[in-house]
Amino acid sequence: MTLFWHNHFATGYTKIAGAYGAAEGARYLAAKASEDPARVRGQIEMLRDNALGNFRDILINIAKDTAMLVFLDGRTNTKAKPQENFGREIMELFTVGVGNYTEPDVYSAARVFSGWNLQQPGLAADGSRHYEFIYNAGQHETTAKTFSFPIYADGGRTIPARSAADGQQDGVDLINALAGSPNTARYLATKLYRFFVSEFGPVNATFVDRVASVYLESRYDMKAVMRAVLQSPEFWDESAYFARYAWPVEFVVRALKDIGWVGFSVNDALNPLANMGQILFEPPDVSGWDAGQTWFSTSAMLARMNFASSLATNQKFNLARTAKNASKTPEALLSYFTDALVGAPNDSSTTAELMNYLRATGTWTGSDVQLQAKAPGLVHLIAGSPEYQFV
Repeated sequence: MTLFWHNHFATGYTKIAGAYGAAEGARYLAAKASEDPARVRGQIEMLRDNALGNFRDILINIAKDTAMLVFLDGRTNTKAKPQENFGREIMELFTVGVGNYTEPDVYSAARVFSGWNLQQPGLAADGSRHYEFIYNAGQHETTAKTFSFPIYADGGRTIPARSAADGQQDGVDLINALAGSPNTARYLATKLYRFFVSEFGPVNATFVDRVASVYLESRYDMKAVMRAVLQSPEFWDESAYFARYAWPVEFVVRALKDIGWVGFSVNDALNPLANMGQILFEPPDVSGWDAGQTWFSTSAMLARMNFASSLATNQKFNLARTAKNASKTPEALLSYFTDALVGAPNDSSTTAELMNYLRATGTWTGSDVQLQAKAPGLVHLIAGSPEYQFV
């Protein structure tokens, strides 16, 4: 869920580091409050803490998030020069979606969030400083703001003029309206279908209607929403098995779990991940990663195969040891590893090629030496196969 939200609220490290330096950029994206001297909680940890919480609360948190205030320029949003970036994206990418707001709505939203800026409070326990959200009343544009969609339960579309001191409520009112919109419910349900059920074919309308209803009836409770997703007949239907392309980070984490990681550093995966087309904390833009088949350029697929090879080679002694009881025949060894590295079903020609690899060097003995040679090679072929690239 944290990965899903990281893509949904895509925020890039480079821009934040450019504004405040590398250490602060990392801090505002990934700091853990329990470890930070000023109890700064980075964006990813906020999303992790709220991953199955209330979507309205996530929106409030993201609007006040230091990394987001830098990335979408909220820190420069003033009454004299309303900054439209966050106002646009909270509607287009975070809630109701394209076609459900107008350009005047963007300008109104920018004014709503004017004064939602950053400040440096006093020194932390270690003498350091940091930036955090402040509602800067002196920079809030106080006049009424009208939208093309309802803001209030009575159908009212205008956020009334307020004093600067009370102006933060403008942003809360807009967030409440966006969180409660049926368009937001359907937008999120559609994204959840594509991420958890299937990327192939049209989105199932029955699923979207059902999940959107749960979202609205539960007052935006993502735990209830995800229960509906994971208990849905669409999720459990066989057509949804291996119906999404694995993101690079999913491929890497899955391979580490399936193959092993003893003696393998997290840092060993960073360059391969970049070569596969994904750098965590660095989505290509605010719309996140394109995903789907776009992950699979020739070079990106080669990077996956090379990672599978290096990991299998790194783990060759462990692989040989764990497979010892399944080494009596090449068929038994193949069965053992296809069970351990579950992918989309192999067709008969793929299975035949894997068997050819195991039999290629002569009589099968199942000796330790033979296992140490064949087990990592077989694992490399399975993890680098097309069938293993689906989840």
